[in-house]
Amino acid sequence: MHNRDCSETASHHEQLYCIHLIDEAATLALGTKIATILHAGLIIFLKGDLGAGKTTLTRGILRGMGYQGKVRSPTYNLVEIYNFSRLYLYHFDFYRFNDYSEWEAAGFRDYFNSETICLVEWPEKGGDLLPTADLTITLQFAGASRLAEIQANTTLGKKCLALLA
Repeated sequence: MHNRDCSETASHHEQLYCIHLIDEAATLALGTKIATILHAGLIIFLKGDLGAGKTTLTRGILRGMGYQGKVRSPTYNLVEIYNFSRLYLYHFDFYRFNDYSEWEAAGFRDYFNSETICLVEWPEKGGDLLPTADLTITLQFAGASRLAEIQANTTLGKKCLALLA
């Protein structure tokens, strides 16, 4: 992750939002804040080393959307499905993929549509078979805390980032 504009607690510009997360509670709070800008059709990539907080951030997003059940890392199942009325949120984890073609063989293409929200951990394991993410959230270790960088990659992503900032 680049530390562009991440020198302060929170900073932003049109395509980038950075925030320092001092602990797990701050990561959950960021997830809750992100939940307020989400809507059907969004694709969000979650990047960062093992233990950087990707699933914790997802837990915060789900809590912000009103989900009270257990939030599991989909490392072994590859996808966890959460249903909110007519909206489906798919939480993917491609850490165990060894080849890009595994994404296609798993039949995940249909999950990415205008009626769903897709959160994808380890998107690089899906290669260029994955659709373009509207937002890419990168979590990086910063001592005992974390830095979160949210990058807008599409026009829709820029609109969401403006609401977040």
